[in-house]
Amino acid sequence: MKDRLARLKAIKQLIKNNRIANQDELLTRLKKNGFDVTQATLSRDLKLLKVGKVSDGNGGYIYTLPGDDERTESTQIFAQDFLRGYVSIDWSGNIVVIKTFGGHADSVSNALDCLNMDEILGTVAGDNCIFACLRAGVTGEQFMTALKQRIPDIED
Repeated sequence: MKDRLARLKAIKQLIKNNRIANQDELLTRLKKNGFDVTQATLSRDLKLLKVGKVSDGNGGYIYTLPGDDERTESTQIFAQDFLRGYVSIDWSGNIVVIKTFGGHADSVSNALDCLNMDEILGTVAGDNCIFACLRAGVTGEQFMTALKQRIPDIED
């Protein structure tokens, strides 16, 4: 029983810390961690752990644990709010200026805040413009790279 519990814990850790797309990939990672498991056993383990699949944002799917899918769904909603309201993004030094459609700055700023980006110190929203202050050492290019990881559909 101890081996099974250790294997279940390892599966959870692998799914939490990696973007795993299929059972073959998970089996390979488990074997690298010293677990010799069959596909049938892994299938039962995944069912027991209530592992699901969610979109990876690039046309594929990745495994997720219960609770993770709600967070992923929230992130997708915030991304949609951002995309629906923003017009352009530019920066100078550690200040990012995001222009929005009239009346959308508040919802776009809220979406940005809820994405919990480490690169951002804080945001201030007006009616059609947002100022985001970046943390020391973070460039506008780094901010855009991080934003595109969370919102792949964003345009420069």
